[in-house]
Amino acid sequence: MFQSMNRRHFLTHVAGGAAMAMGGMQFVNKLAAASPNLKKQAKHIIVLWMGGGPTHMDTWTIKTGSANQGSFEALKTSADSISISEAMPKMAEQFKYMTRIESLNSAEGDHNRGTVRMNTGFPPSTLGVNIPHLGSIVSHYVGNPESPLQFISVGGTATRIGAGFLGNGYAPFTVQNPGTVPENVKPPQMGDNNQTMARANRRKDILGVLEGNFRTQVAPHLTKESDRKAYADASQAHTELMNKALDVTLRGGTKMFEFGTEDNKLLAEYGNNGFGRSLLLARKLVESGVTAVECDLGGWDMHGNVADGVRRQASGTLDPAFAALIKDLNQRGLYKDTLVVWMGDFGRTPRINQGAGRDHWGNCWTMVMGGAGLKQGVSYGETDKDGMSIKKDPVNVNQLYATMYTALGIDLKDRNLDLHDNLGRRYYIAGDKENAEPIKALLA
Repeated sequence: MFQSMNRRHFLTHVAGGAAMAMGGMQFVNKLAAASPNLKKQAKHIIVLWMGGGPTHMDTWTIKTGSANQGSFEALKTSADSISISEAMPKMAEQFKYMTRIESLNSAEGDHNRGTVRMNTGFPPSTLGVNIPHLGSIVSHYVGNPESPLQFISVGGTATRIGAGFLGNGYAPFTVQNPGTVPENVKPPQMGDNNQTMARANRRKDILGVLEGNFRTQVAPHLTKESDRKAYADASQAHTELMNKALDVTLRGGTKMFEFGTEDNKLLAEYGNNGFGRSLLLARKLVESGVTAVECDLGGWDMHGNVADGVRRQASGTLDPAFAALIKDLNQRGLYKDTLVVWMGDFGRTPRINQGAGRDHWGNCWTMVMGGAGLKQGVSYGETDKDGMSIKKDPVNVNQLYATMYTALGIDLKDRNLDLHDNLGRRYYIAGDKENAEPIKALLA
């Protein structure tokens, strides 16, 4: 039997036969340990992804007295000399913990290109480079090798971009319904709970036997000791990763995905809606050891009636959830080790169009972040009185990425840590020919 079974055939049947419904190898690959010579900082990143291009002119940057001001007044925040939109009162209370960049030029006005650039640091490759997502890069450099899951995408944007040339070991695992255990990380029902777990453990034992037989009997054609060792090492690595995956299921590791009765009060504070639940899940995940989480809030492509859109998206959904996340991370002592980033495809035009909306704008817009490695309650860069051009301290996407990576403790000057892309070339994670310099004024 075993001599006639190749490895592809074996893995196909093990994935089905184990019946653990964990997305097969896709889930197992998330468990790959990061580079062993970087061991390992307990750092995390949570990205709040605003799909469609958020209107910075109605949220973080209000140009009082300008014809471009729009419907919202400026509101003083808890940070000295910083005002944001009155549409975000709860975030105004938390802004002493935040960093604002008002002068970002992302050089993109197309949704797809903007999404790729802001999630990876680079525009889509014309050379065939498979560019990794920000969360995959962070997981590679500072991920906790003891954590069975490194990178979670709540909503799917990060999943569409993926881990690129870093491979499936750093690809995001997708969660669609925050607060419930994903279908692909729990065993199927096989009787009551005790029966289910007993049968699942027996299947794990059978899998161990299959793996052992595969290592010892399937490759008699390998006569060189070096070939046999390489074969055995690869199979042993697969066994260890599969055991980690099963441990998540069989030892209660799925609890990190669930909301209990103790979360009800927090859910009300976050806003018991899809985005609020995703941010509460993000906090629970990083507390459980997950390195990177991206949470999606779409609906920002406001070419018409932007004021109503902001009241719905910002005041009604984003503001309570974002503020609750910052407060929750601080209260649990997680904020100092967690970088929280708010950004989208691009900003929106300072000028309001004939449909009372704002169009695509990558020239100069505002994003915010806070937490690990950053100064708090500061603003960097400035646009002119109408928001049409950068007046001081322009920031490009490579500088932004260099700042985020440095804040997380990644040494951009250590050439021994450099990656190589799928074309075999040296890959600078925050630049093309070399890494950009971080914005030192923002680093703690």
